[in-house]
Amino acid sequence: MTRQFIKKGSCLLRCVQMRRSLLISQVIDFNAHALLSMENLIYIITVPLSTSIILANLVIILGISCNRQLHNTPNYFFLSLLVADLCTGVALPFIPLMGLNRELSFGSCLVVHIFPNFLFLAFLSNLVMVHYERYICIVNPLHYNTLWMHRNFSLALLIVWTPPLLFASLPAFGWNNWSGPDWNNCCESTQTLPPLSNCSANLTSCCSYKRVFPNAFIYLEVYGLVLPAILFIAGMTGRVLWITRGQMKDICRLHRSVERGNQASDQEQRLNLRYTRCVVAVSLTFLACWVPYLIYMHVSIAFLIIDKGGSITNIVLSCTGIGSMAVVPMVLGLANKQYTQPAFKLLRKFRDRWRARGSEEAAI
Repeated sequence: MTRQFIKKGSCLLRCVQMRRSLLISQVIDFNAHALLSMENLIYIITVPLSTSIILANLVIILGISCNRQLHNTPNYFFLSLLVADLCTGVALPFIPLMGLNRELSFGSCLVVHIFPNFLFLAFLSNLVMVHYERYICIVNPLHYNTLWMHRNFSLALLIVWTPPLLFASLPAFGWNNWSGPDWNNCCESTQTLPPLSNCSANLTSCCSYKRVFPNAFIYLEVYGLVLPAILFIAGMTGRVLWITRGQMKDICRLHRSVERGNQASDQEQRLNLRYTRCVVAVSLTFLACWVPYLIYMHVSIAFLIIDKGGSITNIVLSCTGIGSMAVVPMVLGLANKQYTQPAFKLLRKFRDRWRARGSEEAAI
């Protein structure tokens, strides 16, 4: 009886182990399929946007490089911004991937999180520098050529690129949660996806943004760096529009005093219409480029609080928010005809050659 009972118990234990292994394999397959679907969604959204950002920046960089009249300090700052935006466009498909839990080593996990974050912060720093340089040009034009950034261009470039690198590298210097307590549920923190395979069993292979970026680091970056930079840019833009409005009123007042008339002339109406178009363009640019990122930033903080980082909503908002913000230098560059003139000339040459070949073939 004892031997039969032992045999039945061993058989029952084998059956339980087989069912458990089968269940684990099914969970692993489901996790892999869910992670793959998330990655495909990210690539579907970001790859076309990343390609357009890269191509547009290359066109503007080519326009500045080919025109010697544009080889001056303000355009060098804008060229640095274009390079940062180009790098952001290259890293754009990888930034939303930081919201997913993957199996990577410690070094690889740091690289895939720190490097895109550095490119994003460098892009934002260059954008602030370009807006500040143009703001000083309008607010204080007499002292514009004596600015420290014009006299020490290399120092200005060092300032806009080095601090983002140092801040983004803080997790590599020890400010991370890699050796934090209770990481057995590292990959189980995402409510949308079940735990990834081997994440809970092999802690060194579970790569999550929560293991690289502590909550204090995220709060400091969002509310100490990113949000103040956006508000600073918005404040400078609003100040420039206000100064432009005052100067336009002075011009209209002088024009009326010269003509000794009380009614608005056609020139005044054209000035008012141009200013209205400028305000509308700036407002639409802010709504289209900055508002999506502000929404994504606060939603991601809310998801961080409720521990829901890998949701589809957060991924879609991250793709659209960061991509829309990366479009700002494209808008500034494509609006300047001097930057796009070489590209238009090249397109005209191709068009003329194509038409010439077509006419020759028709004649034959």
